[in-house]
Amino acid sequence: MNSKEFSLKIEAVVREKRITYMEAVLLYCNDNGIDESTVSPLVSKSLKEKIKVEATNLRMLKYPRGGVLPV
Repeated sequence: MNSKEFSLKIEAVVREKRITYMEAVLLYCNDNGIDESTVSPLVSKSLKEKIKVEATNLRMLKYPRGGVLPV
């Protein structure tokens, strides 16, 4: 499996279950018997950005300089 296939599967889990991207990655790993520490090479740049945005919104990461405007 390559990073594109993995990202598409994670996107499908997010849409189907209506959960966050991080939860989807962990759920997919749990369901398929994959160790979570080994999936980092499979996470694409766009998926990393989506996880980063979610983590920032949940205040798990520091806000970027300049803040974020509400939409």
